[in-house]
Amino acid sequence: MKKLSLEIGDVAELQRVVAAIQNEFSTAKIFLLKGNLGAGKTSFVKAFADVLQCKDAVQSPTYGIVNEYRTMLGESVFHFDLYRIKDTSELLDIGFEDYVYANKYCFIEWFEIAEKLLPEGCVEIQIRVQGDQRIFDVGMH
Repeated sequence: MKKLSLEIGDVAELQRVVAAIQNEFSTAKIFLLKGNLGAGKTSFVKAFADVLQCKDAVQSPTYGIVNEYRTMLGESVFHFDLYRIKDTSELLDIGFEDYVYANKYCFIEWFEIAEKLLPEGCVEIQIRVQGDQRIFDVGMH
């Protein structure tokens, strides 16, 4: 099983984290983000969106549940924040399965509520804060 552990001390180093994840999990399209509030989940998505050449500004989708960003080539990238979701019926109502089975990049913060709806082959990224360091533990879910 593939596993990575990466450590950074500055947000500017997120590009290195994204490059390492893309190299190790080159066929993955769904990324499950786990970490406390303020750990850097949305900052990670911003860095990944930059690498994917998204032309839209990346923002936390907390109140809208999902944001769609477009790449320079017109491809869709989806960013979910499931923090406020109480049960899977809410996800079914917004067509969650259509997003995650569309073979598009999906970044899902607070993914645990969606466990039963996720396809195989997702990459889980646990972000831990230790002092001024961010530690990214990455592996297949």
